[in-house]
Amino acid sequence: MINTVIADGKTEVEFLSKLRERSSDTNKDVTAVVADIIENVRKNGDKAVREYTVKFDGKAPDCFEVSKEEIETALQQCDEQLVRTLRKAAENIRDFHARQKQQSWLTTKENGVILGQRVRGLERVGLYVPGGTAAYPSSVLMNAIPAKIAGVKELIMVTPPLKNGKPNPDIMAAAAIAGVDRVFLMGGAQAVAALAYGTESVPKVDKIVGPGNIFVATAKKLLYGTVDIDMIAGPSEILVLADESANPKFLAADLMSQAEHDRLASAILVTTSKQLADATVQELERQMQTLSRKEIIEESLTNYGVIIVCDNMDKAVQMANELAPEHLEVCCVNPMEYIGKIDNAGSVFLGNYSPEPLGDYFAGPNHVLPTSGTARFFSPLSVDSFIKKSSFIYYTEEALGADQDDIIRFANAEGLTAHANSIAVRFENKE
Repeated sequence: MINTVIADGKTEVEFLSKLRERSSDTNKDVTAVVADIIENVRKNGDKAVREYTVKFDGKAPDCFEVSKEEIETALQQCDEQLVRTLRKAAENIRDFHARQKQQSWLTTKENGVILGQRVRGLERVGLYVPGGTAAYPSSVLMNAIPAKIAGVKELIMVTPPLKNGKPNPDIMAAAAIAGVDRVFLMGGAQAVAALAYGTESVPKVDKIVGPGNIFVATAKKLLYGTVDIDMIAGPSEILVLADESANPKFLAADLMSQAEHDRLASAILVTTSKQLADATVQELERQMQTLSRKEIIEESLTNYGVIIVCDNMDKAVQMANELAPEHLEVCCVNPMEYIGKIDNAGSVFLGNYSPEPLGDYFAGPNHVLPTSGTARFFSPLSVDSFIKKSSFIYYTEEALGADQDDIIRFANAEGLTAHANSIAVRFENKE
């Protein structure tokens, strides 16, 4: 079960070091397997994908692409209440991400110079969505909706088939609601490779986003550069900041909501109250007994969970910023006062009634977040993740002539005389 430690400048540091190590290990065997899969798909296209689909998923569909009619039928046959929930979540996600959209711009100067920036969506993006027993319709919404708002022209989704070779109906319903353009039934590293290189049936994309297992994550990492990717995602994590006013029942539930993801997931409570820490441990033991993923939760909390008791909230916040967690909950008397103090976190949940699953599914902000401390320099998936920018410059002859000496001086200082010449030739034999 989860350990409780008193912050002394040493014990908690040792735990945090152990936590970082869990995400830094690279499985060389997995990398070798994935590299072979990628090369096979690059050379043999659909044939290789079909062979791997049979091997790993049990059965390959007759046709990789799911027709528009099949997708629409799945939406019509999906549970009405789930569809209603998906639509409400999609509305919230659209509303939040629409505010992120950037506009192209230009500015003019008195000397006739025109400068500007053109912003537009990527041409084609691939979305990987886990299938089978680990089906996440929420991931479809969170990845596809910002892409469509950004102006991505074609969104290609890949997802593993079920054992019968058919698509997961809930995934198809979410794809229809989110506006996915095309869907292919394939999964694993082979699907990522198909998106990166293109096959006879799968078009080549410019960027690949979406969650997956270690084989999918490794494939994305190896193919970065051939295509862009969203991020290298590590195990899920949550850090909860709590003062003595927090409810231990809520804290325990929220810690377990992340611990159930994975045996490597991390759940940390940082509090100023030893009494609260003890009460939370009791709640963990009580609530865990009724949960379906009890064994995973227990192993996760034992190996990568901890309750840290600090002298004051300033030290607690400092610890949170150092860890830079994926999810950060603030369960304090006045949670709003901490917004300006928390610099490193993927997503921040303020107050006792803003639990992490609210962000996973429904509130609107994206649930694709930086992990493993990378919130120090990475941001959540957003509309910005699906755009590209080009700058443009227009100078008149007079404007360039006025600046020619400075540009030539710069070029000569760097030893690039052809650069200098490119400017100088335009003003030869001119008085």
